[in-house]
Amino acid sequence: MQWLAMITMLIDHLGYAFFSDERYLRVIGRIAFPIYCYLLVVGYQRTRNVQKYTVRLLLIAVLSQFPFMYAFNISNLNVVFTLLLGLLLMIAIDRIPRQWMILSILLAVAVALGAEVLHTDYGAYGIALILIFRYAPGYWAVLLHLVLNIMFQLGGLNSSIQGFSIVATLLIAIQQSAPETMRLPRAPSWLWRAFYPAHLAIIALIVQGIRYGYL
Repeated sequence: MQWLAMITMLIDHLGYAFFSDERYLRVIGRIAFPIYCYLLVVGYQRTRNVQKYTVRLLLIAVLSQFPFMYAFNISNLNVVFTLLLGLLLMIAIDRIPRQWMILSILLAVAVALGAEVLHTDYGAYGIALILIFRYAPGYWAVLLHLVLNIMFQLGGLNSSIQGFSIVATLLIAIQQSAPETMRLPRAPSWLWRAFYPAHLAIIALIVQGIRYGYL
C-alpha cells in the first residue's frame, strides 16, 4: 500500500502544480490520503517506540512545510501535521480509561476543531478518517468513510472529487482480508520517510524556477 500511496500522491501533486485543468489527475490523487491515514494507524499499533514515532512524524511535518507552501502557493499546514494530530489523539485516547468514553469523544472533537483552526490539510475530515481506521475493522471502515464523505459533501466542506477516496478504503479492506502472500511489498523505510518532503522540494524548485524565469 505504501507504493500506491506515494505514486498516487505524486500524480495528485503534479496535477495540482502543473496540470490544473487535468481533473483526472486530482481524482487519482484522492487514493493517497486514506492510505496514509490507515498506515499511520498501523504504524502506531506496531511501533516499539511511540515517542520516536511521534518525533519522526513531527520532523517530517516541519521539513515539509516550506516546500509545501512554495510548491502550491498556499499557507496551510501540510498534511503530515494532520497525521501528527491524529497520532497524538490516538495516544491520548488510549490513556483514558474506557469508562470515561465521553472524555475521549470530547477530546476527539476538540482535536478535529483544532485541525480546522490551524488549517491543516484535510482538517477535521482527516482526523475523523484516522479514527475510522483506528476503530472500524475491514468493510465497516468503507461504510463509515462513505458516510463521512457524504456528510462533508452535504456540508460543503469537501470538493466533489473527494468522494473518489472511498476507492482507497475499499482497497485497504480487500487487502486486509487477503492472504499475506498476496499483499504488496513494503517500500524501503528511508524512501517512505523521505518521499513527502523530498518530492515537495523538487516540485517547489521547479515551480519557483518557472515563476522567476529560470526554467
